[in-house]
Amino acid sequence: MKKALFLLLAAALVLPTSLQLGAQQRPAITGIAYVRVYATSQDASAKFYDGILGYPRHRVGTEDFYSVSDSQWLQVAPLPAGGSPSFLAAIALTTRNERGMEAYLKAHGQKILPQKEKDRFGVLDPEGNLILFVQQGAKHPGMAESAPRAVSHRIIHAGFVTHDANAENAFYRDLLGFRPYWHGGGKSDTATDYMSQQVPEGKDWIEYMLNVRPNPDQHLKGVMNHFSLGVTHMDAAVAQLQANHCTDASCTKSQMGRDGKVQLNLYDPDQTRAELMEFTPVREPCCSPYTGPQPTEVEDR
Repeated sequence: MKKALFLLLAAALVLPTSLQLGAQQRPAITGIAYVRVYATSQDASAKFYDGILGYPRHRVGTEDFYSVSDSQWLQVAPLPAGGSPSFLAAIALTTRNERGMEAYLKAHGQKILPQKEKDRFGVLDPEGNLILFVQQGAKHPGMAESAPRAVSHRIIHAGFVTHDANAENAFYRDLLGFRPYWHGGGKSDTATDYMSQQVPEGKDWIEYMLNVRPNPDQHLKGVMNHFSLGVTHMDAAVAQLQANHCTDASCTKSQMGRDGKVQLNLYDPDQTRAELMEFTPVREPCCSPYTGPQPTEVEDR
């Protein structure tokens, strides 16, 4: 009798923990919500993000917001005192269950970084990049649903300098469920300088920028620490850039990427690269095939 009672009490103690662990399944991650960059002069940056890219500027406190669509935006923050090793300040991912995601990451030993907004939180990946998780449907004050002068209405990926792909894979693939998408070399078909990981429940991706030389200057950092805007036809994007009075030669200089997609590179005043990229490849990519679906004009939600 005493033994049976002991077993019942033990089961009562164990059951809630088991249920809790069972409930800590990873919530869906559907895409990129926004990218935050630093600026030495936000007024100078506005001439690029508003004037050239065509996103209306919305000032909230000390930060500027540029609506890409009704669910994605770019955020420009003042450069912190003392500077920053990267002007790519944060990448925010959309999740269908922000609180569940926080519980999931806590259960897996991740340090949670609270944010001033109530519907998001942050963690640092193994390389120290700030990755935010944002509740689906979140918006910023003054967010516009359309921007008629915009060259694109979709953020499709963001990339950053990566030193240890294996450590990053343990975070993005093993913990968060990202899937391999494409990898390739800048010049060699046998090298891997770029490694793309697609979100588990969508088509956006993050990109490891590998084999970057030691002590890169600000321009090279900006090339590597970048974000990408998807377009259907590059010719239409170039025409919009011209309508936005972009007179620099780079505004018409499209090129074929190693991944088989047409792209065009622009730089903000602090050298952060804004990569315009067609959604679908027009030729076979170098180095490896695509292993995931291509993004479209409509973001996965």
